[in-house]
Amino acid sequence: MRKVISSMLLILLLLALLNGCLKQETPREAPIELIKEEETTAKPITLHILTNRVDLIDNGGFGLYAQQFEQVHPNVKLSFEGLTNYVSDISARLSTQDYGDVLLIPNHMKNEDLPQYFEPLPETLFENIRFADYKSYKGKRYGIAAGASSTGIVYNKRAFERAGIDKLPTTLDEFYEVCQKLKDAGITPLYLNYGAQWPLMNWGEELVSIMNGDPGYLNSLVDSDAPWQIDNEWGQSISIVKTLIDKGFVERSLISNQWEASKLEFVEGRAGMYLLGNWVITQLISLGADPDMIGFFPFPYRNEKPIYSPMNPDWFVAVSRYSEHKDLAVKWVDYFIHESGFVDDSGFLPIDTTKQPSLEQYKEFLSYGSIPVERQVPSDELLEIASTAHITFWSGLYIQEWIAAPSLEEIFEEYNARWKEARELQQH
Repeated sequence: MRKVISSMLLILLLLALLNGCLKQETPREAPIELIKEEETTAKPITLHILTNRVDLIDNGGFGLYAQQFEQVHPNVKLSFEGLTNYVSDISARLSTQDYGDVLLIPNHMKNEDLPQYFEPLPETLFENIRFADYKSYKGKRYGIAAGASSTGIVYNKRAFERAGIDKLPTTLDEFYEVCQKLKDAGITPLYLNYGAQWPLMNWGEELVSIMNGDPGYLNSLVDSDAPWQIDNEWGQSISIVKTLIDKGFVERSLISNQWEASKLEFVEGRAGMYLLGNWVITQLISLGADPDMIGFFPFPYRNEKPIYSPMNPDWFVAVSRYSEHKDLAVKWVDYFIHESGFVDDSGFLPIDTTKQPSLEQYKEFLSYGSIPVERQVPSDELLEIASTAHITFWSGLYIQEWIAAPSLEEIFEEYNARWKEARELQQH
């Protein structure tokens, strides 16, 4: 009897041990099966990104950045949409909730309106970053600069050699002389890119805001009923453009958008100069230009010293308030700004204050001794008055109209009247 009981106890003990083993195996295997099921059944997420850099979509540059990001986030696909006239195009899109997950903030937007369209960005993105508070409101930051740049004359050294130019101009009169030599050699001296519209802002806000070394010049417009005068910075700048056109120193066809074609003409030595930011240099190199043939010097907008040059942020990258994937959108912004290499690839100056510029042409630019002026944040009052007066700063649109006007004095009078009326409405 004792043997039977012992045998039965032994059997029960073995069954208990076996049952315990089975219970331990079940929880180990279940999560593995669940993870596999999630990986195979989860729907891919598409992040829609709006940009002004149509060239980086066409040449595959954004595709390379996307590929690296998607390797870390395999369930995410990036979709890029390029807007040729970004300010006007995005302004129309913002009236809807359909403007992607990540986009660029239009420069004419008031900071108080940022929360209406964009998601606050985490503070961790802004460590040692230039222009960190540029797009902020009530202590929250809504945009981070994609890069920094200085505006000056990007020039073709080989075109200069063909034209017999052995000395760079340091005064406005010398600049006109250089243009004449280039024209005589059959080279388009300078591309305005009038038809593309947006490059004209370099002859407006970019230039006038630093001509006398006052970083707050634009914001001071709110104190005047008639800010546009023939004998002030605005008149001086637009008069230079009109002189260039009258003397045949710019592209022949002003109306059509020749932005991409102008870069090819520069690369092939048929165009001599741009007034643009240093960011265009890498675009020219990507089209086949020899880096050694490209130079960069401060624009001599007058005959007197000193000459000032602007230090500006590029577009500010932001996350849509209506994005359904805000966390992933922020991760893309973080990657794009800090890891993708976009800043160096695009020829920007570092927005990270701990880094030094590596662009050789910018080192040349600094050697000429112009005094840098860092752009100030445009005040909401400035933008409110401009909006009421239907003047879209940083678009090039109104500069285009001024250049085409038969009388600069008359068109200034018209704009001053609109400005004065807008100021009065804001004060009531």
